[in-house]
Amino acid sequence: MSESKFYHFSPSGHFYGIHSVDEAIAASREGGFIWLNFFNPSIQELHSLVDTMAVHPLSVEDCLDSSQVPKIEHFPGNTFIIFNAFSYKDNQLLIDEIDLFIGKNFLITVSGINSEGRKPLNGIIRIVETDPTLASAGPAFLMHVVLDYVVDEKLQAFESLEDELEEAEDEVLNNPAGFKPTELMRLKKYLVNLRKSLFHEREILVKICRMDCPFVTEKAIFHFRDIYDHLAKFFELTETNREIVTSLMELYTSLLNNQMTKVSNQTNDSVRRLTLIATVFMPLTLIASIGGMSEWSMITGPNNWKLSYPLFLLGMAVIAMMNYVLIKWLERRSKRRTEK
Repeated sequence: MSESKFYHFSPSGHFYGIHSVDEAIAASREGGFIWLNFFNPSIQELHSLVDTMAVHPLSVEDCLDSSQVPKIEHFPGNTFIIFNAFSYKDNQLLIDEIDLFIGKNFLITVSGINSEGRKPLNGIIRIVETDPTLASAGPAFLMHVVLDYVVDEKLQAFESLEDELEEAEDEVLNNPAGFKPTELMRLKKYLVNLRKSLFHEREILVKICRMDCPFVTEKAIFHFRDIYDHLAKFFELTETNREIVTSLMELYTSLLNNQMTKVSNQTNDSVRRLTLIATVFMPLTLIASIGGMSEWSMITGPNNWKLSYPLFLLGMAVIAMMNYVLIKWLERRSKRRTEK
């Protein structure tokens, strides 16, 4: 449902609401400028601007397309700007499109299309109401207030993303086996989207600051430079966080490989011990098999068993010890060769 609101900034410094676009256009003829703040407008409302405000039809189509990247386009009677508003809720990055049309005596803002009820410009009215100088400053200063508000609101999304990065870092260090790498991939995807948006928004401010837009006065340029500084800061913050995500992914892979190596080493130690035991007892098993397991008198006869069997057992013990010493010597020699 459309919740559009329209305002007139009179030459005498008054700021008041108007019920319809036609009334706003009539009021603008008295001087000052108007602000048409559309929220979730219908297609018919937007297309009506083509006739009433000389808005280009292609710009209207861009307003209805939520997949557009931020950009600035100049037309004979106005300049069209697409900006993005960020919000972060329930571990999801939400990006809403803000469309602006600025002319000699008007500013049009369009928001809420495909926003699922979110109001990216919900708090802007309070800021405008507390600044009485806007009425005499012109639409360029009003556009600065709107863009400055949208850019400042981006900070909340960055703070939430940084909190999640810190939690991911703690999880990687404390429990790498239980960590889900898909969380890092999700954060990396969000940062890529933020970088793409901020890159184009920064280009928009560059063009405004070099006075490409005929409806932004030289006096207002200084205010837009401040917005550019904020965008540049957020862009660098995005690059830094992307590097952190990459480092965390590498750290997670390294820690996981270390754990797998540790388990592999433990398995190798167990196999080595079992191999040592088997190697020691294999010749003993052979001797016991030759000596006889069922006939205790097979080796020396029944009369000498009291002497022969203790000697036989002692011999088996000596052979086992010799096997053990030989295996250990071979292991040490192999280790010394490896170290060299």
